[in-house]
Amino acid sequence: LVQLVESGGGSVQAGGSLRLSCGHPTYTANSVCMGWFRQAPGKEREGVAAIGTDANIRYADSVKGRFTISHDTAESTLYLQMNSLKPEDTAIYYCAAVAYRLPSGSLLDRRFYNAWGQGTQVTVSS
Repeated sequence: LVQLVESGGGSVQAGGSLRLSCGHPTYTANSVCMGWFRQAPGKEREGVAAIGTDANIRYADSVKGRFTISHDTAESTLYLQMNSLKPEDTAIYYCAAVAYRLPSGSLLDRRFYNAWGQGTQVTVSS
């Protein structure tokens, strides 16, 4: 789990949509937690959405109802569909993974993840 490659970032107006993709190495099904994190200027990196080894999903409260995480294991790609984007969603978005089970309460905790992509910029203008 050393190569995660994000794509799909860009600039949109408030209310618009973007879909982020994260390509990753093939791994045994249900053996890896994967998630999306973001970091705005001057702020700490925060969890946005994640899928656990039990296929359990967690979202940050700030994105519930607007963002959807999904995973195409056949294509080895993690997605983040972002709708109704707001200026406060502006950040660098990172894909991350860890090869062990995390309880749901820890899925959005960046300290547990040990593989990271290079990040992709998302800019939302008002």
